[in-house]
Order: sequence, then structure tokens, then C-alpha cells
Amino acid sequence: MIALRARNTWVIWLSLALALLLSVSSLPQFMEVGRPLWLALFLTYWVLALPHRVGMTTAWCVGLLADVLNGSLLGQNALILTLVIFLVMNLQQRLRMFPMWQQSMVLLVVFGLAQLVQLWLNALTGSRPPTLAFVLPALVSALLWPWVCVILRGVHKRLSVN
Repeated sequence: MIALRARNTWVIWLSLALALLLSVSSLPQFMEVGRPLWLALFLTYWVLALPHRVGMTTAWCVGLLADVLNGSLLGQNALILTLVIFLVMNLQQRLRMFPMWQQSMVLLVVFGLAQLVQLWLNALTGSRPPTLAFVLPALVSALLWPWVCVILRGVHKRLSVN
């Protein structure tokens, strides 16, 4: 087997840094409840595109960075992102076959489960009362998936990241 030399892996880390910035950027108050799960979206793309480069360890490290950046309970985002990437890695072969709208539907369920875990963790710490609004970020993220996928695929192909 021929070993491929990693090329342009800085693009992956730069995109994840962009996702971190997008996840903490300020939004108008009415849009705050539906903030997309940027880190989950970007990590999902890279896991589907380059599973040999991005995995659960990357999700855990980026999640810890998000915890520090958000000032949330240390390990909360890391646990949620690792769960998302675990589910995506298990569904990877199917997801790559599906058309974009079916990928969005599957990711809606995956992101919904992640939001449910986050709601559970918030209820345990007493930081947020449980409401049905926890589904909105998963829905917004699933609707954004086709655009995120197309943009990152263009960057991936143009810079030949492997």
C-alpha cells in the first residue's frame, strides 16, 4: 500500500478555527436561539471527506477549545462533538452514498441527539431550563449542511487537501 503524504492539512485546522470563531460570534438576540452547530458541521464534513485525518480525537480537542472559549463546563462540548463524530463515522459509508437532502435528514437526527445530550447536561448543572427550543440549532444546521458541504468540498478540491 502506498502511504500518502499529508498535504495542506493546515486547511482543515484553519476551517476548524473559522468554525470556532463562527460559534462565538455575536448574533442578534432573536437569532441566538437557533445558532448553527458550526463545529459539528465542519467536523462532519472533514470526517466524511478525510476519515484518515480527522476523527474523534480531533473532535475531542476542538471541543475542549470550544469549552474554554465559551466558558462552559469543561468537557461538555468535547463530549457532544465526540458523540456527533462517533455517529457520523458509524454512518459514513451510507452518508456518502445518500443525496444531499437525505444527508441533511440523517444529520438532523444526529445533531438532534447531540442537542438532547446538551440539554440533559444543562439540566444536570442547572444552567438552563428544558425547552423545545433545543431542536432549533439542529434544524438550522441540517438546513445549512448542503451549503457548508459545497463550500468545503470546493476548498478541499481546489487546494487538494489529503
